[in-house]
Amino acid sequence: MSAHPIYDIDKPEVALGPSLENLKSAFLRTPAPTAAQRIERLQRLHQALVTYQDRLIKAVDRDFNGRSRAETLMIELLPIFEGIHYNKKHLRKWMKTSSRKTPLMLFGAKTEVRYQPLGVVGIVVPWNFPIFLGLSPLAGALAAGNLAMIKTSEFAPETGALIKQMIEEFFTSDEIIVVNGGVEVATEFTQLPFDHIVFTGSTQVGSIVMQAAAKNLTPVTLELGGKSPAIIHDDFPIEEAAKRIAFGKGLNAGQVCVSPDYILVPRHKIDQFSDAFSAAIAKHYPTMRDNNDYTSIITERQRDRLLDNIEDAKQKGADVVVINPANEDFAGTRKLPMHVVKNVTSDMRVLKEEIFGPILPLVPYDTLDDAIEYVQNHDRPLALYYFDWDKRRVDKVVQNTHSGGVCINEVMTHTMVDDMPFGGVGPSGMGHYHGKEGFLNFSKAKSIVVKGRFDASQYIAAPWGNKMFNFFINFQLKRLKKF
Repeated sequence: MSAHPIYDIDKPEVALGPSLENLKSAFLRTPAPTAAQRIERLQRLHQALVTYQDRLIKAVDRDFNGRSRAETLMIELLPIFEGIHYNKKHLRKWMKTSSRKTPLMLFGAKTEVRYQPLGVVGIVVPWNFPIFLGLSPLAGALAAGNLAMIKTSEFAPETGALIKQMIEEFFTSDEIIVVNGGVEVATEFTQLPFDHIVFTGSTQVGSIVMQAAAKNLTPVTLELGGKSPAIIHDDFPIEEAAKRIAFGKGLNAGQVCVSPDYILVPRHKIDQFSDAFSAAIAKHYPTMRDNNDYTSIITERQRDRLLDNIEDAKQKGADVVVINPANEDFAGTRKLPMHVVKNVTSDMRVLKEEIFGPILPLVPYDTLDDAIEYVQNHDRPLALYYFDWDKRRVDKVVQNTHSGGVCINEVMTHTMVDDMPFGGVGPSGMGHYHGKEGFLNFSKAKSIVVKGRFDASQYIAAPWGNKMFNFFINFQLKRLKKF
């Protein structure tokens, strides 16, 4: 991708190292911001989004060369507003010192845990949700009392430039710094000694980020996506499952980390699901080429990657159904119609790589145990979706699979619940943000023992073997061996 006129993507707009040092110095001046100070920062972030809302929507639309205003409102801005509100509402409760049970050996002492800000959090933002995936972790970092430096995506340069302008208008350079730039800037950014790094992106790049962070022993939160499956039980109405999956898969043209990546369908219902899914997509998007409701692919390179994966599947024997209701020609655009891929085999790239676009492979299965085994034998996904009315079978699937999150009879909406943690497991990531878990993720739980005037330890101190020591040790051993 060529350099965008807004900035030179190969060079940072600011000196990253000195900027981080300035933020760290600012943090040391106020290492324990009060609840009122944190809430005031969250209020400023809220006001910034209100002020820039329409401009941000237009910037995202230009970066994608076509993305619906409604989608940006629904899946980027509204969740951030909700998250800010949730953090403000619960922040004082989360900040309270937590009293803990004191063991007998520390008789007379008090034990507690206090939640302390980590310092400066580095946030690396992907291109698919360039507003939400930058500002949602920012809200969590601010709630926990941290400062932040944000690296925007070079593939969404209009949005990145506008977010930089917005942050600089509402925050000082002693609170938040936004940097734009390409891969060289991102590489330098992730090598900085932050107190925590949040990265959202591919598993491959996530591994590189983690290696860079390890050199500074910087803890990381990685949101890596992966191949999130949906399983449809044979008893569930296939048309209803198709409609619900079509809604989620159509959002952002499938360019979502928790988008259904492949569907496990009862073998005898593959064609039935394909037809129902095609009808549901056609209802949502009766036209696509010039339809503002249907999002474009972010870059030509990404579109070419998706087309290559479709061609790879065809050459290896797949049956590909193109959902193009108006029979439109997409030449000269970055629009790509939805594709359903049947007769898939494990050597096809659509089953080996995260799709991240409007392609949906259908994998047949014979029994529910077969479907569970298929999921278990692959990398643990960021999300899993199961369609079934039977609670016993639902519990079986939830208990016998690992994933970052689960939706039952639904897709993707767990990401919008601020009262639940959001995060991956294994190859799909580590750590959480959203809600209380986000606050804890960006805080250090500091254990504290406070001893009063009475010093019980002197009664059992050396020389070992005194009467009080023997009484105490024997009493403790007798008591604890009962368990």
